[in-house]
Amino acid sequence: MRIIFICILLCHPESEVFEITDFTTASEWERFISRVEEVLNDWKLIGSGVGKPLEKGELTSGSWEEHTQEINFADFRFIITHHCLKQESAESQSRDEQEEDAYPLAMQDLLCMNNDFPPRAHCLVRWFGVREFLVISPGANCEAVVSESKCNLLLSSVSIALANTGCQVPLLVQIQQKWRKVYAGECQGPGVRTDFEMVHLRKAPGQYTHLSGLLDVFKNKIGCPLTPLPPISISIRFTFVLQDGQQCSWPQQPPDFDALLAGEVGGVEFGKLPFGACEDPISELHLATTWPNLTEGIVVDNDVYSDLDPLQAPHWSVRVRKADNPQCLLGEFLMEFFKLCCRKETSEEILGRSAVEEEGKENSDISQALSKLTEPAAVPIHKLSVSSMVHSARKRIRRNRRAEESPINNDVLNSILLYLFPDAALDKADSSEVRSTQEPARDSEDYHLYNQLKSAPSDSLTSRLALCVCVVNFHHGGVRAVAHLWQEFVLEMRYRWENNCLIYGLAGGAPDLRCCLLHQKLQMLNCCIERKRARDDGRKSGASDRSRLGPESAGPAEVSPGKSWDSWSDSEEEFFECLSDTEEMKDTESEKKPGSKSRAEGRLQPHGKLTLLKSPEPLYIPVTQEPAPMTEDLLEEQSEVLAKLGTSAEGAHLRARMQSACLLSDMESFKAANPGCCLEDFVRWYSPRDYVEEEEVDEAGQTVVRGDLSARMKIPGNMWVEAWETAKATPARRQKRLFDDTKEAEKVLHYLSQQKPSDLTRHLMPCVLHAALLKIKEEEATEDIASVRKALQQVTAHASKLLRHPNPDFKKLEDVIVQMSAVEAVIACSRSLKAKFGIAGGQREDDTDELQRFVSCLLEEPEVSVVGAGRGPAGSIIHKLFVSSQRAALLAPMEDEAGRSGGTDDRKAVPDFPPPAGREVLLRTCVPRPAPYSKALPQRLFCVLTRDEFRLAGAFSSDTCFF
Repeated sequence: MRIIFICILLCHPESEVFEITDFTTASEWERFISRVEEVLNDWKLIGSGVGKPLEKGELTSGSWEEHTQEINFADFRFIITHHCLKQESAESQSRDEQEEDAYPLAMQDLLCMNNDFPPRAHCLVRWFGVREFLVISPGANCEAVVSESKCNLLLSSVSIALANTGCQVPLLVQIQQKWRKVYAGECQGPGVRTDFEMVHLRKAPGQYTHLSGLLDVFKNKIGCPLTPLPPISISIRFTFVLQDGQQCSWPQQPPDFDALLAGEVGGVEFGKLPFGACEDPISELHLATTWPNLTEGIVVDNDVYSDLDPLQAPHWSVRVRKADNPQCLLGEFLMEFFKLCCRKETSEEILGRSAVEEEGKENSDISQALSKLTEPAAVPIHKLSVSSMVHSARKRIRRNRRAEESPINNDVLNSILLYLFPDAALDKADSSEVRSTQEPARDSEDYHLYNQLKSAPSDSLTSRLALCVCVVNFHHGGVRAVAHLWQEFVLEMRYRWENNCLIYGLAGGAPDLRCCLLHQKLQMLNCCIERKRARDDGRKSGASDRSRLGPESAGPAEVSPGKSWDSWSDSEEEFFECLSDTEEMKDTESEKKPGSKSRAEGRLQPHGKLTLLKSPEPLYIPVTQEPAPMTEDLLEEQSEVLAKLGTSAEGAHLRARMQSACLLSDMESFKAANPGCCLEDFVRWYSPRDYVEEEEVDEAGQTVVRGDLSARMKIPGNMWVEAWETAKATPARRQKRLFDDTKEAEKVLHYLSQQKPSDLTRHLMPCVLHAALLKIKEEEATEDIASVRKALQQVTAHASKLLRHPNPDFKKLEDVIVQMSAVEAVIACSRSLKAKFGIAGGQREDDTDELQRFVSCLLEEPEVSVVGAGRGPAGSIIHKLFVSSQRAALLAPMEDEAGRSGGTDDRKAVPDFPPPAGREVLLRTCVPRPAPYSKALPQRLFCVLTRDEFRLAGAFSSDTCFF
């Protein structure tokens, strides 16, 4: 309530002017209190709260909620935060059981022993054991509340706000420097109040470093007037840190870098990615020994003697601390490979102009390459060797370069090329026997994985190239070695094109648009080689040797012998093609009936029982050209060209003609194979759904089947009708090629030669990530870690979403690599723990399962209880680890001392455990304060003693009615 004071001052008896001074204007302090009250009302924290008793470990395993609001005190900004443990409402508790003057939940939590020393919780939860509280702290860029007057002002504001609203949630204020984490506040209930106080020092006073001194502090603080004093409940925890792991050999075997650099490793070694940590990823092992719920007098702990032996502690728990950014082999490989994406240099700039001068001249003009290919000079037929050709190509590219300047050692380069092209070892130009690649089954996880990542099959040439580039970049010279390897690879591709050698490790057929663009380009080059080989084989064998094959065998090799040679200018080739056509015409003469007016050409096989509509001749399926294979960049380019034609009638007509090139070719082939046919005959074979047949009754009363074109085929200006009218009876072998393999192969080779090392890295990044995921899955299979499997699913989904874009975000790709490195570190931690606990060998079978579960829990949970404490299987091993560490740390001085004294009993003076790195003592009782006739209320003191910190966090309750 506010009291209004009004002062009326009469200036002069004759004057009616008076002045009013209003003292009701709120001060900044009152506004701050009012703002705190508004926040408490908005968050519905008014009145008493109802909650179930806390279950064991609920403060750690439960889910916490946070709400934050900004409030101001004048121009000083504060943040008020509400922390609350999510709990189901206590419906079983009836209204009758809820007394009006029941203690607040926070006071009940002070005495709860189910959540002492929670391993993962807010610091205030650990110190005071409360499930719900409010914190007022200075804003991010505001100075700390250090002065005593400001602290008292904030605490008085808190007290008034709690009293005005009736809020029973503890409200604490952060004071002193933020790094000190010092809080003070209070909790108010009906007739009771709990004050939260804290002491923080750099170093503990000598008299308070043991239990007896802390008990004296606690007793003096509560000042209980009763005699004897009610019993005090004591819980103690000592934490020991094991840092020296020298007694355990790190199981990771480092790669043999000398062998790799010397080129002694076989080619197959280049297909393996390294894995594991080079150093122990477990930096520390923390052992917490706990004595819960002791009473005063049971245990002695003072400045001269202590009963607190860690081996005798009834409860042990362990947590591990992982090294910050441990050095992991796979992660380093991926990160170094990723850094190549940011390089801007071309291969010519990296290797020097002389190194690529000759190849640059060969690839500078495609027309010159075409002229070279179309020269009539005969190709020698003698037995060729892929390996010898590669050797000559390397010799040519190094003509102006000294051998010692080569970025990659010759032996290493030979091993890489042998791994990439194992068919070269067979010393055959025809590599069809080893061409098949081991593609994953369509229902396998690997198959779907490369589809998701848009990479390439794991056993393909593209995938092997990615692994080789990754290894070469890391071990054999970085970006210069990558540029060198890429040029050797391009030379090999040109050699195989010029000598009709199929590329090993690529699936046949058109480019797979589900793979990366580089893989599609290599598949396109392979298609060109297949077409060229088929054409050359057909030319040599002659038309008389061609057999009529079934429809399932009508592939490129069977169709291409009849194609024209538009890109060849040699008259001998033209004459040879005409001779082949003449011989095939002789074969087709016997197939035609005597009454036909024209000769049929290019027949494949009869089409079942169908006959031509206008003649009794059977309908024949023609030999047709295969549609031109295309890569995704060519498809995109074609789409852009078609889109630029616009929506006008002329543009639409031109677009339709461009898209109907394959249709026109098939019509010409059909006319050549079926003289006297009509459009309806072609539609019956090519698009049966567009030929509608209906049963009708003729004049004689008989039911006959009549057919006609569909409605869309009868639309005026239909492209099918126009194409049929312009199509000539020309067999596939005489038509212009739909797919000019010579031109497309040269385009692919030119594209490959123009790739910078950074471009190559972007192309191969999906394949490298694919191989890394497979490697992690393979390593995880032996460890069986649930968190790793879940993380792998998230990484795969993230990478799949990124790699679907033509130009993925580099920063997000780097995040994917960081996530993979984190997963690798977890697996390395698992192996480190297994080595430390001897799971790999030497332990009894019954203990192995228990130790395996223990190690798995250490990876998944923040803190794991040790079954049997120091006497269990895991506890015995932990004890031995500490003993070995102590012996290793104190061995030298102990030997010197033993030598001087001449005795051997000094070894017993070495303790099994080092001094505890941290001591925590929790004292609780319930006594009346401040008077003997006051209510008995909970009192709590939490003590933390470390080498550089001494903290007392106390919650002391008082009776505000009977004092």
